[in-house]
Amino acid sequence: MNEYSYIKGKLHRSHLKHFLDSTFGGTGSPAWYLIGKNVEDASVELNPDTSTVKNILDESYVEDNGYEPALEVPTFYADPADAIYEKVKAIALQRLTGDDCKTTILEVIIDKTTGPYEAYTEEVIIKPQSYGGPQGSVNIPYNISFTGNRKVGTVTFDSTTKAPTFTETTGE
Repeated sequence: MNEYSYIKGKLHRSHLKHFLDSTFGGTGSPAWYLIGKNVEDASVELNPDTSTVKNILDESYVEDNGYEPALEVPTFYADPADAIYEKVKAIALQRLTGDDCKTTILEVIIDKTTGPYEAYTEEVIIKPQSYGGPQGSVNIPYNISFTGNRKVGTVTFDSTTKAPTFTETTGE
């Protein structure tokens, strides 16, 4: 069930939503594409970058270099009706690189009964890992690498279309 509100108890996986801007840096407002159709498991891997160093006095300390977050989308069936299909296809088949693969991700956590809900946007790079697959459907699994410029804000959902609207939090 695709849930846009929280009642009580533990959060369902559908309470954590990931959207991609299907305009890939186009002009105007973002057109958010909800990731999840045909996806049974998806987690943002934080990939913390730490190292432990021991000096000549036998003292240890941990150096924290931050994170290198990534999200693997193992199933993306090629469907020309999907808003990101043309761009994902182009990145894969034309071997696009750099800015041609950039877009924005919107992450929303629905953990209260009414909105606005806590949300984050960040620039990302989309990289298909392969294309083809077994008989039945063309699959183009892709990875999302977070590149920074993370912004904190809130999201409200349109009551009819469920389209999210992100509002950045300023001055806190």
